[in-house]
Amino acid sequence: MSRFVDEAWGTRLIRAWDEAWMDAPTELGDRIGQVTLGAAPGQTVVGDSTTVLLYKLIRAAVDARPGRDVVIADTQNFPTDRFIVEGIAAERGLEVRWIEPAADAGPSEAQVQAVLDERVALVTLSHVAFRSGSIADMPTITRLAHEAGALMLWDLCHSAGAVELALDRDGVDLAVGCTYKYLNGGPGAPAFAYVAADLQDQLRQPIQGWMGAADPFAMGPSFEPATGIRRFISGTPPIIGMLPMRDMLDLIERAGMPAVREKSLALTDFVLEFADERLVPLGVRIASPRERARRASHITLEHPAFRELTGELWQRGVIPDFRPPQGLRIGLSPLSTSFAEVAEGLSVTAKLLAAHTAGFAARD
Repeated sequence: MSRFVDEAWGTRLIRAWDEAWMDAPTELGDRIGQVTLGAAPGQTVVGDSTTVLLYKLIRAAVDARPGRDVVIADTQNFPTDRFIVEGIAAERGLEVRWIEPAADAGPSEAQVQAVLDERVALVTLSHVAFRSGSIADMPTITRLAHEAGALMLWDLCHSAGAVELALDRDGVDLAVGCTYKYLNGGPGAPAFAYVAADLQDQLRQPIQGWMGAADPFAMGPSFEPATGIRRFISGTPPIIGMLPMRDMLDLIERAGMPAVREKSLALTDFVLEFADERLVPLGVRIASPRERARRASHITLEHPAFRELTGELWQRGVIPDFRPPQGLRIGLSPLSTSFAEVAEGLSVTAKLLAAHTAGFAARD
């Protein structure tokens, strides 16, 4: 980043747009696609927030299925996803069919199948459930959506960089993901959008900005969309926000996603073993899948005391996050998290919970 300030911005100034920056959203998008998504070039673009990209692609998808007035979503999805669906449904006069997965799982193939019919325009789900870390069956659910004539959109915020993906092979239509987590983009880092090549000319994105125009610097009187994935760009790309991702993608590529995934599974195995031995006897419930194939890179542990104890853990340098109503989420970034760190953090958690339980029993 300091080199960027001293050189690209410090000396090239506006010339850098012609030299590199105009191509940065698609160039970095292709890199994310190649290293983490299983996506061929020309289908992934970086820019905007996850929320804005979800709005763009959901709106574009439902408009591309005229005569269909239903969107399928699930009640356990991240709030942004649910709120965007609700807003677009109200805006476009659509019906939302809500799947209700178990709290420690994601939407199942059977649940999706049960609500699909010829009225469904779009199915939108998270590949990895943000609370439980449960992995949905991407190829099967995508196939079911297509058999009903619907488009399929996946949220990859908890997948990209931690779970092996094959968007092209699985026939995915649309996907959105953040770069804040396993791609280490940092707070406020731009998100990415994937649009399958055969769909790009069929979709009209609803936020028509100058950078998505066929010739941005023509400053023309009306909007003519760019060809391909560029048409899904709206405003000026967040060039500085893209910088941290580049080095992380190099690291992931050097390690290889199979090795990253194996480290992730080893870490989550370790958390489960520790929890079974030290935390379950204290009343903790494991709210994540035990089956490896269904488990992503975080484990959620539940106990009524965890809301109160989260602040105490933070004060001691142990940094999980809390998910209501009583979940402690142990997030494990495979390339930067050690087993020693996990052991120390969970040991502190066990000691605090034991002391809390003893104090509660004494008060009774």
